[in-house]
Amino acid sequence: MRDGLGPARVRVQGGLLVDEFQRRWGSGAKVVAGEVFCADGTAADETTVLPAGAVVYLYRDLPDEVPVPFGLPILFRDDDIVVVDKPHFLATMPRGRHVVETALVRLRRELALPELTPAHRLDRLTAGVLLFTARREVRGAYQSMFARGEVTKTYLAHSSVDTEREFPVTVRSRIVKRRGLLQAVEVPGEPNAETFVECVGDGRYRLSPRTGRTHQLRLHMSGLGVPITGDPLYPTVVDVDPADFSTPLALLAYSLEFEDPISGVHRRFTSERHVA
Repeated sequence: MRDGLGPARVRVQGGLLVDEFQRRWGSGAKVVAGEVFCADGTAADETTVLPAGAVVYLYRDLPDEVPVPFGLPILFRDDDIVVVDKPHFLATMPRGRHVVETALVRLRRELALPELTPAHRLDRLTAGVLLFTARREVRGAYQSMFARGEVTKTYLAHSSVDTEREFPVTVRSRIVKRRGLLQAVEVPGEPNAETFVECVGDGRYRLSPRTGRTHQLRLHMSGLGVPITGDPLYPTVVDVDPADFSTPLALLAYSLEFEDPISGVHRRFTSERHVA
């Protein structure tokens, strides 16, 4: 770990390493500078030759990022978990152009917890309760709990679109998120996503997902004719400047409830944020 970030893992094609880096990424400078490491921890150099399939590690060059000007309050912390109230616009973990400006890297740096790992994820635009494991030894127990659907999740949302549709309603569909496309889509087939939607008045909704597909709540709300206020993807894609924090998505991961797989204690964490 270096300043909150682990190294990237690269599988090589084989041969002189510096030539492969030059061929694949246009520069062998990192190899020459001793910034690429072999699986045994030794630094590679311009003479290093590796077989096909070998693995090397290196620290990526960080992209220029727009600072996300919102805090990351801690709701709970013990030796096993850290629970935070994530703001809108902050990604859960590094991906694409968001690396340092992520909840994971911020917390690793602030709390000096190099093994901190998210037990689940929230979209960058979704605010609310987010749980991290603090130690490698307990990571699997919490991540498996989420994967098995043993966590009760409640979201709050707002839509500015009036509707005569009757609520509550359960939405079931098959959602597919294709690589390279911003939007997820609903396709024919066996449902893999389910959301229970209740209207609580004044354009506000309580959402209880039974599954956790990418963009599930946003897509289901749009399909009901009540797209979430401030959504730049559904029903249509809107180009938003990455430095524009003026219109947050009105979607909040309000609560998480579960039986702690380590202590056996019943846990319930709620956000202190509000839906616009």
